[in-house]
Amino acid sequence: MTVTHYLADWRPFPYEIAETRLEFDLAPRATRVLSQIDFRRLSAGDLVLDGIGLDTLSLAIDGKPLPLDLIDAERGRLTLPAADLPDSFTFAAEVAIDPEANTALEGLYLSGGIFCTQCEAEGFRHITWYPDRPDVMAPFRVTINSDMPVLLSNGNPVSRAEGRAIWHDPWPKPAYLFALVAGDLRAVPDSFTTMSGRKVALNVWVRPGDEGRAGYAMESLIRSMQWDERVYGREYDLDVFNIVAVDDFNMGAMENKGLNIFNSKLVLASPETATDGDYERIEGVIGHEYFHNWTGNRITCRDWFQLCLKEGLTVFRDQQFTADMRSPAVNRIQDVQALRARQFREDAGPLAHPPRPDRYQEINNFYTATVYEKGAEVIGMLKRLVGDDGYRAALDLYFDRHDGQACTIEDWLRVFEDATGRDLTQFKRWYTDAGTPRLTMTEDWADGALTLHFRQETAPTPGQPDKPARVIPIALGLIGPNGDEVLPTTVLEMTAAEQSVSFRDTGARPVVSLLRGFSAPVTVAREIGADQQALLLTHDTDPYARWQAGRDLALDGLIARAAGRTGGEEFTRAIAGILDDAEADPAFAALCLTLPGEEEIATAIAARGAIPDPASIHQARRGLMQEIGTRHEPVLARLYDAMAVAGPYRPDAEGAGRRSLRLACLALLTQLDDGARAAALFDTAGNMTERQGALEQLIAAGRDEQALAAFAAEFGDNRLVMDKWFMVQPLRAAPDKALARARELAARADFDWKNPNRFRALIAGFTANHAAFHAADGSGYDFLAEWLMRLDPVNPQTAARMCSAFETIARYDSARQVRARAALKRIAAMPGLSRNTDEMVSRILAGLG
Repeated sequence: MTVTHYLADWRPFPYEIAETRLEFDLAPRATRVLSQIDFRRLSAGDLVLDGIGLDTLSLAIDGKPLPLDLIDAERGRLTLPAADLPDSFTFAAEVAIDPEANTALEGLYLSGGIFCTQCEAEGFRHITWYPDRPDVMAPFRVTINSDMPVLLSNGNPVSRAEGRAIWHDPWPKPAYLFALVAGDLRAVPDSFTTMSGRKVALNVWVRPGDEGRAGYAMESLIRSMQWDERVYGREYDLDVFNIVAVDDFNMGAMENKGLNIFNSKLVLASPETATDGDYERIEGVIGHEYFHNWTGNRITCRDWFQLCLKEGLTVFRDQQFTADMRSPAVNRIQDVQALRARQFREDAGPLAHPPRPDRYQEINNFYTATVYEKGAEVIGMLKRLVGDDGYRAALDLYFDRHDGQACTIEDWLRVFEDATGRDLTQFKRWYTDAGTPRLTMTEDWADGALTLHFRQETAPTPGQPDKPARVIPIALGLIGPNGDEVLPTTVLEMTAAEQSVSFRDTGARPVVSLLRGFSAPVTVAREIGADQQALLLTHDTDPYARWQAGRDLALDGLIARAAGRTGGEEFTRAIAGILDDAEADPAFAALCLTLPGEEEIATAIAARGAIPDPASIHQARRGLMQEIGTRHEPVLARLYDAMAVAGPYRPDAEGAGRRSLRLACLALLTQLDDGARAAALFDTAGNMTERQGALEQLIAAGRDEQALAAFAAEFGDNRLVMDKWFMVQPLRAAPDKALARARELAARADFDWKNPNRFRALIAGFTANHAAFHAADGSGYDFLAEWLMRLDPVNPQTAARMCSAFETIARYDSARQVRARAALKRIAAMPGLSRNTDEMVSRILAGLG
């Protein structure tokens, strides 16, 4: 039964909980859970508890047994009439659950012999009867009975004896933050002394044998704790902080109070097995989950419609953290790339929704780029509008006013209004309106004055046809024709549909450096010549704007080539300046040298009103890479050699930057040498970053057979490294060979498709091969549909999220749309289709008409 939940229908829960006591008797097929919950009435209303898949053995109120026929199994509800309840009482339930059969990985399940939990968003109802909603908060006392050597839960340890452990979390929390882990684990320990002098015991728990790959995660945790104290004044509040790495996990990690559970790929790292990107993601995600202790745990969201309140804010904080640990300029560009790749396409298709949606059917489908990445951009705009001091004052007020509460977007904006005196009524539209605004700029030059005219418009999205003007902070500067900056960064606040501003005394007509620092999540339309773009690429003082000028120049050339015209010559010439100065900032140079991906090119073609052809886009990109390689071969070869890092591998920003530039040069040189350099690098590389980079180029060049065999022979028993092996093959293979490669890999015995990491590696690796997935005969769509139909009965969360590969299909030709629609309809007609996947498929089909 599909139920749509509406924000307008939210009502306060009529009871509060003084304490929740849980006792677990762990067994793989028959775990028993005894719960005792102390309720107190707040207002009129029945007590409604949630529970799914529970074998209920007994129910009682204050020791008095209740009939089991009160359970509505179809709806997953247990309703106790208010008239039958005293004002204060203890509800008790005993249930049995089957962790071993829990392939959906929601609630309590087994991962390689380890008991672990995932309760966000609505997993706790798979554990016992409870008001499974984020605004019902309580302290928890948890008893775990098991012969497992390590028994963990939230909060502080109370006692530990053979076969039994008791944990107490004194901080009230909702059920989605509950966690339990039991298994044969080893601790990598350390400690941290808070700014008030309390010593906190830290542990990263891993499987035996993985201890040597957990050190960087611990270092990242300590850096996160130090940073949050220094930048936000937030101190950790328990005696212990535990991180556990598990192999089977639907998400990246989970911020459960004091017991963070992580996908092992975001914990385990060594130079031989992890890339620079892996190290950076580990640092960022460790920080993200730790920062949730205040922005998500101490202050949580009132309901799931407010999910962006905790996630957008925490993403913004982890972006700040990563920028401080590494390169602010490079990190900002990477954040923008991720936003455009995931969130802009979401906004432009049938899955578009506001950061705070007003309805949903399955909340797990709203853990999206809009909630996370766009939610972070909205907070970045707020900070830009109120300034650093205003932001800090507002955050201090937020923590003081709402500690221990479950809050809304209105609560969040009100602290900014109270702290800074600003009216944020119009700004709130960023939270309530879907879609990416299109910012159009035109210029007038007369009598030595430059006048800029801005117009904003947002296309209709599902359920929201009309989009009023939003507040858009437009950061810009002016660059003179000689390359000098004549106007430093200035922020204009656009509040109307159309708005103009004039600048005088600039000398000769300057070039506008627009949207510096990507000051708002908008697309830009402007008339600008290739010579002006080249000027900005060479001389702009804002790193983002400089990179964007090169990006636009490259896109213009690629779009022309995809349409059968000549193009890209201006970009090819202009990057000579980047190459000449590349050693000053290798990471930035690598970003400038890397051409837009095929999906980004398709997006740009569609934005100009044309229909993208994936095969032509693939050939256009490859052709421009060959042209760049040919023109700049001597400099690229010199940089490739110069960027080799001597000495032992270190996952720091400097070394990572040098390796990124080296691999960017390798990608261009491979177009000329047929993979000779890549083969040599694969054989000699002393780290996974260069080993994988070389392997990807060998696959693209069709010279991968020996390298792939050597890679598998060396790392065949390492699941995380073999995930890379499964991913890069369909991703980098020639479009006409990628599907056959994917099918061959899917038939292997070690393709453990029930493991989310392995499934995503292969299937998402294939769908990211743009020309292969969008093959004209629809074979790519059929392959994805086959696997989604197989996975959905086992793991509906992962299946539903991977449906988003279809979300851009409306931009392609009618023949491709027909084939994609047929594949989607096969999924929709599958008996027993989960509500997760059904909602995603239905929304995508509705977008196709």
